[in-house]
Amino acid sequence: MSNAKPRTDEQHTSTNTGTTTAGETDEAVREEWTDYRFEGEAKLSVEDLDVYYGDDHALESVSMDIPEESVTALIGPSGCGKSTYLRCLNRMNDRIAAAEVDGSVTFDGDEIYQDGVNLVELRKRVGMVFQSPNPFPKSIRDNITYGPRKHGDLDSGVLAKLLGTATTEKADALVEQSLRNAALWDEVQDRLDDNALELSGGQQQRLCIARCLATDPEVILMDEPASALDPIATSRIEDLIADLAEDYTVVVVTHNMQQAQRISDQTAVFLTGGQLVEYDDTEKIFTDPESQRVEDYITGKFG
Repeated sequence: MSNAKPRTDEQHTSTNTGTTTAGETDEAVREEWTDYRFEGEAKLSVEDLDVYYGDDHALESVSMDIPEESVTALIGPSGCGKSTYLRCLNRMNDRIAAAEVDGSVTFDGDEIYQDGVNLVELRKRVGMVFQSPNPFPKSIRDNITYGPRKHGDLDSGVLAKLLGTATTEKADALVEQSLRNAALWDEVQDRLDDNALELSGGQQQRLCIARCLATDPEVILMDEPASALDPIATSRIEDLIADLAEDYTVVVVTHNMQQAQRISDQTAVFLTGGQLVEYDDTEKIFTDPESQRVEDYITGKFG
């Protein structure tokens, strides 16, 4: 079982039953709808998470555990807080001046919002892939090695060269392995010194995933990684996500419900007011949801 705080089976309802999206049922949320149980430990555990942007209450008391080495999909209409939630998992919201975060997020049992957390190390272990591909205007090779060099994982000192462990050999191995893991090596192995901006959109996104993998993360956060891509490139990204889940914990925000069904093991549904309304096995969410609001959303009655 997960390592979240025990919850009772008594039914609880959210205090937020106010304004809803046009066409959305005004329905209270029951705690057992989000109390997802699974085998093994939680890689990430969130308790009573609230996020405010000034007067805007973007997330309301969200609690959920994320199992390791699996794909968790976050779905819901625009403005429901799913991307805000994703950014909380490696404290990317710290970069937003107006953001105020209350609650607990633990990573392998350690609180990431306590004082003294090394954010560089946290974001190395919990990597991020954004909606639009954002390769650096550098070579493909330099994109991959940028993070490890910045973190000091590639030693370029004179002593290393004298001992036969110069950067070049280590970097070449890292570049190849990262690109292979991102299913891109076969397409670019003869172009490693080309500018990354010359790649297609789908290739650029896989390069960004390879760049993330090069820092040896444990968790990969993806914010709509295929929304700007054509169907062929999208299919490759989806296949890649499935492969990554064999070794990494993957959390994906997507607006594409069919994509969530294809790629994820469990799905969390966020709706109006930054509420987590339901969280369960993906098959259960899409075939037999507990919440009427969730059923209405996934059947297209609103959103």
